Amino acid sequence: MEFKISKNLILELEQHIVNKNDKELEALLSEVHHADIAEILDELDFDEATYIFKVLDSDKTAEILLELEDDLRENILSRLSPKEIAEELDELDTNDAADIIAELSQDLKAEVISELNDLEHAKDIVDLLRYDENSAGGLMGKELVRVNENWNVLTCVKEMRIQAENVSRVHSIYVVDDENRLKGRLSLKDLLTTSTKTHISDIYIRKLNWVNVDTEDVEVARIMQKYDLEAIPVVDEMGRLVGRITIDDIIDVIRDEADQDYQMAAGISKDVEADDSILEHTKARLPWLVLALLGGFISVKVLGLFEGAMLKHGELFFFTPLIAAMAGNVGVQSSAIIVQGLANNTLSGSLFSRLVKEVSLSLLNGLILAVILFVGSHYLLDVKIVIGVIVTTALVSVIIIASLIGTFVPLLLDKFGIDPALATGPFITTSNDICGILIYFSIARIILGF
Repeated sequence: MEFKISKNLILELEQHIVNKNDKELEALLSEVHHADIAEILDELDFDEATYIFKVLDSDKTAEILLELEDDLRENILSRLSPKEIAEELDELDTNDAADIIAELSQDLKAEVISELNDLEHAKDIVDLLRYDENSAGGLMGKELVRVNENWNVLTCVKEMRIQAENVSRVHSIYVVDDENRLKGRLSLKDLLTTSTKTHISDIYIRKLNWVNVDTEDVEVARIMQKYDLEAIPVVDEMGRLVGRITIDDIIDVIRDEADQDYQMAAGISKDVEADDSILEHTKARLPWLVLALLGGFISVKVLGLFEGAMLKHGELFFFTPLIAAMAGNVGVQSSAIIVQGLANNTLSGSLFSRLVKEVSLSLLNGLILAVILFVGSHYLLDVKIVIGVIVTTALVSVIIIASLIGTFVPLLLDKFGIDPALATGPFITTSNDICGILIYFSIARIILGF
């Protein structure tokens, strides 16, 4: 059953904190998962959260640190000494410890690293800090099980027992040569069913997916998603095994990428969260709002070109919002499908075939919507037939053009190394609004001759 935070629980915790009932606090939270404790701490003020954090054992609080919101984690860490922070990091895998150290100031980093008890652990953390956080090297952990291809099964099992003490989950057994170059992986079934004298080189599996330390995190996520991997090994420029990436780290990458694309599609130019300051939100939103305002000015200018139509055929302007809205909606739909295909690497066929498909789809949708619009406007709004013809013709044209723009723009952005998610936001909506209005009144001018 999913854990739920109740008001009574918060009140009980606050009462124990006031009375400094440390043993009662420990007992109350002893069976609660670290992720749920992190949610509880988010409900308390900083002083209360820090008090509970210091009461609990480091083997539990280390995991809690990873689940906390950034501002709360930063505040708690600021109230811990370098030695106390090091005690937390000693309990974490190297990649998680490196992520937390990366958030500290340069001086504090050095102090914390010097306080780490396990020198090998400290060395691995320092090694991870040199990689870009958005690369495979920045994602990987050093904890893994590796065996030498020249060992026999008996030696292999003995060595694995020693290595497994420092690995929380053994997803795979990797095989390396004497130079630590990755050769393949070892099946646990083969290991258990083979003679103890058999050499690993005779039984290991050579076919293996791997990534380089410089591979981008989104590419790692794509590979692991495509091949349904729980973990993937990471090698350096010389092919030496240096770490592994597990599925829990990739889930974070996928979530962050989805959040970023969603915000970009909504017209937010940088990654922000609900609790960020007003200034941060303004910086993220204002650029696209300015673009939308500029698009509005252009739309007004376009409408001004058809001032004569307003005097002679005022009913045309009643349909302007409809045409503009349909253009924006169709463009966003088309671009969203392309962006999704680019993100999942599922687009196939040539650009020409993709455009032909979009034109065919848009023509079908446009004709259906045009019939509905013509009948509705004529019988419900009593619009003249000639105006109905203009509006429906413009609707079909606008839908086709908007779908082409929505298809072509994200592909073009992707080609030039720009995030195609940009094409699902106000950029595509504003451009299609202007294009829709221009097409609509151009068709009206041709038919009515104003």
